[in-house]
Amino acid sequence: MTATESNLTRSARILAFLAKYRSAGVFAGLDVDAAAVDAPPPAGDPDEFVRDLEALGPTFIKIGQALSTRADMVPEAYLRALERMQDDVAPVPFEQVRAMVEEQLERPLAQAFAYFDPQPLGSASLAQVHPARLHDGREVAVKVQRPDIVGTIVQDLDILTSVARTADKVTDVGRRMRFVDWVGEFRRTLLAELDYRVEAGNLERFAEHLADYPALYVPAPVWSHTRDKVLTMECVIGEKVLALTPAQRARARCDDIAADLMRGYLDQVFVHGEIHADPHPGNLLLTPDGRLALLDLGMVAHVPPKRRERLLKLMFAAVDGRGEDVAHETAQIGVRLAEFEQDRYQREVSQLVARYAAQSGRNGRSEGRLMLDLVRTATACGLRTPPEMSLLGKTLLNLEAVIRALDPELDPKAIVENHLESVMAQRLRKSLSPSQLASEMIELQALAREAPRKLSDLLSLLAENRLQVRLRGLEESHLIENLQKIANRISVGVITGSLILASALLMRIDTDARLFGYPAIALVFFALASLLGFAIVISALMSDRKAPPKEDSRPD
Repeated sequence: MTATESNLTRSARILAFLAKYRSAGVFAGLDVDAAAVDAPPPAGDPDEFVRDLEALGPTFIKIGQALSTRADMVPEAYLRALERMQDDVAPVPFEQVRAMVEEQLERPLAQAFAYFDPQPLGSASLAQVHPARLHDGREVAVKVQRPDIVGTIVQDLDILTSVARTADKVTDVGRRMRFVDWVGEFRRTLLAELDYRVEAGNLERFAEHLADYPALYVPAPVWSHTRDKVLTMECVIGEKVLALTPAQRARARCDDIAADLMRGYLDQVFVHGEIHADPHPGNLLLTPDGRLALLDLGMVAHVPPKRRERLLKLMFAAVDGRGEDVAHETAQIGVRLAEFEQDRYQREVSQLVARYAAQSGRNGRSEGRLMLDLVRTATACGLRTPPEMSLLGKTLLNLEAVIRALDPELDPKAIVENHLESVMAQRLRKSLSPSQLASEMIELQALAREAPRKLSDLLSLLAENRLQVRLRGLEESHLIENLQKIANRISVGVITGSLILASALLMRIDTDARLFGYPAIALVFFALASLLGFAIVISALMSDRKAPPKEDSRPD
């Protein structure tokens, strides 16, 4: 089979899968105009959906893992079926693991490790982890990438990008959601996750950022035994948070650990500008010494400073119950489509935030759910939100699930409200750092130095009557093209009418040249007029399309 045939076959399988479960209502959450609470349960078998995802390979297993935390998009029955994809993946044979490790480290396995367990600790969609021991006696965990998955993943991502680009062009939901942006963000995070040197750097950076929270532990990488497809790090032994008993929680003071976890992640997002996109309970272990170990830091999104400030202001407004400010901040970081309904958006966001503020306590609406509801409401009203909002909502939902497992009595909302003030203070201190102040002084100095010259140039132009205001974009728009189209059609219409009139007059002239019993010249003119008339109608039907929606992107 040729590469082209293989790609076509793969495309057909993916398209068949998307069509099958789109018609079954699995992705009903994308129909944002429909009320989710009133929607009928989707048809189909959730277990079959999971099996079909697994059959499509590692790319779609990762998509399934991402969907397993998206309660805003996928019905509850399918969420429960997707949860098992996070751990239940068949392991790779040990001989393939040995070959991969020896190829990456460029030495035999026995020279690299004093002991390497053939049985994996866990097996995921992209890699599996084996316990091992270095020659210096350190116990480590070795994460080994599955062989030959990079090519398959890149191929799948190219196909999904093509499908998303088509959906964005031809469907209303595509124009609202911009699936190509979603696929692009997924591509960046997934390809970054395939380079384990990036994850090793994430481990070191997170450990440094969370140093103020001793209850949180990030295993250190072993750089001498780390390559792009092999990651070696400290081995962590512990209990998964979902398996803890009440006695274990009390003995480890899990209430303090849970509070530190939420505070640490808020610092990561709003102070350091990083979002760990996958902090689900399976990636967190309670160690015997009473610390919470954070594992699997491959999926980390970076938030630019100005976007970070907007998100922080949005969260502040949300916890204070200021719905109008939440709507304003979301609109500032989003892209307003042509059909953006501003009044409806402000009204619905105000009601949403008011309900969130009224439901205080442990059983109230969570911050993660609020963020995802804001995204859904914005999409329904014609506002495209940045991907960081969805990532933040997903991360907060996962953290809230972990906190409930560690301490069911803890109120995550209270922790967020109390810690945001500390986050703001840290940001203010950072903005007043010597380097930041020096940068601001340099900009102020440049402004003061250039202002007299620019003012002089402006006054000179005014005095000489040479000041011009240039409006760009008019010549690049469809205006000239449409005017030419109108003029051409008017001209063709006049010619068509003239031919019809001429043929009617010639019909009364007796001539020897006849076609089908009519004067030949008159019949030719009439036929030509008919063709031109049909051409005008066909051109109007085929080429007169609605102009693409204008998007208004506000600067951060």
